[in-house]
Amino acid sequence: MRKTVPFIMLFTCFTIFNSSVYATVNKTASEEKKTTQAKAPVSWSKEAMNNAIWSAQLARGQYPAYARAQVMLNNLHASPGPIDAKSGKNFLKAISAYQQMNGLEITGVLNQVTWNSLVAQQKQPAFTEYSITAQDLKGPFAKSIPRNYALQAKMKGLYYTRITEMLGEKFHIDEEFLRQINPKANFNKVGQSIIVPNVRNDLSDDITLIVAHKGARQLYLFNHLNQLVGSFPATIGGANTPSPKGTHKVVKVAANPYYGYSPKNFVQGANKKPLTLPPGPNGPVGNMWIALSKPSFGIHGTPNPSLISKTASHGCIRLTNWDANDLGRKVKEGAVVKFLE
Repeated sequence: MRKTVPFIMLFTCFTIFNSSVYATVNKTASEEKKTTQAKAPVSWSKEAMNNAIWSAQLARGQYPAYARAQVMLNNLHASPGPIDAKSGKNFLKAISAYQQMNGLEITGVLNQVTWNSLVAQQKQPAFTEYSITAQDLKGPFAKSIPRNYALQAKMKGLYYTRITEMLGEKFHIDEEFLRQINPKANFNKVGQSIIVPNVRNDLSDDITLIVAHKGARQLYLFNHLNQLVGSFPATIGGANTPSPKGTHKVVKVAANPYYGYSPKNFVQGANKKPLTLPPGPNGPVGNMWIALSKPSFGIHGTPNPSLISKTASHGCIRLTNWDANDLGRKVKEGAVVKFLE
């Protein structure tokens, strides 16, 4: 059950748990460099991941229990970013957000209480089997995506470049991890059965406030009762191209947008003239654009989901394509977007 608390208290809480989580994450990362443990062979079968259980002995690294937890978090709207079964910062931030949404102690740690809460809300197995279809292989696909915007502008579409990239985004899974759990799969074969996460795309319709927390590199979604109903890892601005300050509003939502490049905002390569880039998931803004009342700024997808919250943006709020799509389908014009340091 979610807690309804005063708006100002939620912001205070975010500040507190953000600093504590980062202290925990950074401390653990430092200790990991000093500690090595002998690891038993790990099975990445569907059954092993679906039946994985919590243990106090779980350490930093990659484990089936983390894979199951990430799918459960994803399906309860505390996005861990690309599902990879690793104990990275986006995973720990997703745990913190889930704990906040469910009235649990905010620790950023996958403890027994948090695990039990996740399992109690799990409605379907975390992983399932999927058969690759002719439509999947039909694409369209691009042979490659050049870095230069001038070359991108000449393309028909900024499509996926391979089937595993498309499947990774369809099932919210890191492309390398998709291959890891399907080591013998021929991804270019119609009818090939593969293991994939059972993921959701059913965010709440009631989103009245979006908080872009620059320090946490997270996007927090609130309903009209000031209840936290979702969170996404996000890349929010950079040192040279900072994101806006203050409060703004959503003014337009556009799926599969063309991208208008302007050297007045930032210069890409040697491109000194405006360009119009075609739509596609590998475009600079992915396949969703949520425009803000601050001109030229918005919330959008990305061609590089594995880098979300780990690099800088050109001032906008960058999400994985699937999180941007999920938000774009539900958020309405007029929703408030507040930037916090």
